Formats: sequence, structure tokens, C-alpha cells
Amino acid sequence: MSDSVPMTPECYARLQEELKTRIRVDRPKVVQDIAEARSHGDLSENAEYDAAKENQAHIEGRIIELNDRIARAEVIDPKKINSEKIVFGATVTLFDIDQDAEVIYQIVGEDETDIKQGKISVTSPVGKALIGHAIDDEVRISVPSGTKVYEVTEIEYK
Repeated sequence: MSDSVPMTPECYARLQEELKTRIRVDRPKVVQDIAEARSHGDLSENAEYDAAKENQAHIEGRIIELNDRIARAEVIDPKKINSEKIVFGATVTLFDIDQDAEVIYQIVGEDETDIKQGKISVTSPVGKALIGHAIDDEVRISVPSGTKVYEVTEIEYK
């Protein structure tokens, strides 16, 4: 699995910071928690020990995942993009024809998706469908509730 992972500089910095915290803070703490739980005696009936070991597995798994994402990161700064078409990093204003309403989405990587902030993944059905379109294009997107029809009204890179 050597595919690159597109992400904004902000996401890359956030993942690096989380990795540092997991390694420098979380890992030593869980080792200490395991040692303390061991000191309480019989490990076969020690819920604290089991919980600490489970937490350790979670932390180590996340460290492996973060290392992988960072190693495969393709950092793309939307501010440096100059395109008339929708590509990764674009902030897109769409007119929802069915709802007679405007929606704004930024196309981002999987690690930074947040629908409440209008950030959708480049790999989501909506993100995939928008890539390559330009202003005034009509985009039909199959979603679980049916087909959505949007008109692209603005594309920005900020």
C-alpha cells in the first residue's frame, strides 16, 4: 500500500504533533500504568492491567497508522494552486438545484474531513464527483438518498 495520501499543510502538521504526543506522552504513561497494575498482584484477575494493555495496543496501533500516513503524505497547499477546475484543496460553492440552496465545501484529505466545517474528503462520493469540474458545470452525484444535482458557482483556492 504505497499510494500517496493527499493532505493540506495544516493536516500534516496536526498529524506530526499527534505522533509526537503519542510517542512522548501517551506511550510512557501507559508503560507506567502497566507497571503499576502489575504491582497489584495476580494478573489473571486484574482489570486495571487488562485495560492498560488494551490502551497500549490502541496507542501503538495509532502510532503505526500515523507513521504510515506521514510517510505517504503528499502535502498540497491550496493557496499555491491556480486552476479553473476543481482539484484537491478547492473551496467550492455549489447551488443545490433540488434544495434551492447554496452549499460550500472544501475538498480535503481523509484525515481532515469535517462535514460541520464543510470539509469533505476527496475520496467521498461528492468529492470524487466534483473533481475536474469547472464553474457553471452541472454535477450529478449519486448519494444514498438518491441523486443530487449541483451547479458549480465558484471555485477558490485559499
